[in-house]
Amino acid sequence: MSFSYYGPLCTKVYDITKPIGHSLGGDIEFYSNLLQHCNGRILEAMSGSGRMLIPLLETGLKVDGVDYSEAMVQSCRSRCTERNLLMPELFVADLENVQLPYRYEAIIIPSGSLMLIQDRRSSIRILQNLYDHLEAGGRLIFDLFLPDVTKPASIDTSTVRLPDGDTVTVEARTTEINLLHQYKTSLIRYEQWHEGKLVGTEMQELTLRWYGVEELRLVLEKIGFTDIEVYADFNPGQAPTQSSQKFVYEARRRSS
Repeated sequence: MSFSYYGPLCTKVYDITKPIGHSLGGDIEFYSNLLQHCNGRILEAMSGSGRMLIPLLETGLKVDGVDYSEAMVQSCRSRCTERNLLMPELFVADLENVQLPYRYEAIIIPSGSLMLIQDRRSSIRILQNLYDHLEAGGRLIFDLFLPDVTKPASIDTSTVRLPDGDTVTVEARTTEINLLHQYKTSLIRYEQWHEGKLVGTEMQELTLRWYGVEELRLVLEKIGFTDIEVYADFNPGQAPTQSSQKFVYEARRRSS
């Protein structure tokens, strides 16, 4: 048994439940359209196994990826090879301290992944580091959501069948909701079964930290971002009005 963030078994489940090109509420279409005129390098931070990155590559964009999980990055490499894509630059690194050799025209963080940074000070340092990795005038674009905190003791179960015929059962149990410090923690147990026998177990502690719309705008301003826009459900110009909406942030590094 292992206690991990995004380990091998979790990655197998992720690859099946969130396959390449699987759009979450229109996010792939949104980012593809927003980035279509980029001529420079693009970085997807927390790029995972390529759900978003590979469709962007297939449009002809030059996209690098960085993720903390070796298993996720290796899955992304394998999927690029399967599609005969030119291998992108993929980095296994901690976003808080990483120093990449490039500066980017755009950096994106899709699917609410910024919320996976539990410590607020760490998330601010990560945003600062991403700011430093942008070209002058470069854009940071990311989306967030508000997690459901109405079920403090919920347990959700599901089953996923792997390509080799094995079955993975997934149990997600909410262990903590902290309204004061704005995070929700779940403990997720993955069990792999082969012909009725348990052959693998993996534990994942998943914390989602949420932010107030104006709170995060102020954080971005303090870092030095300008031209900050916030809109709802991937619709530029539509201001957020409901807690069930996704919130998209666009912000620029100063031109000089």
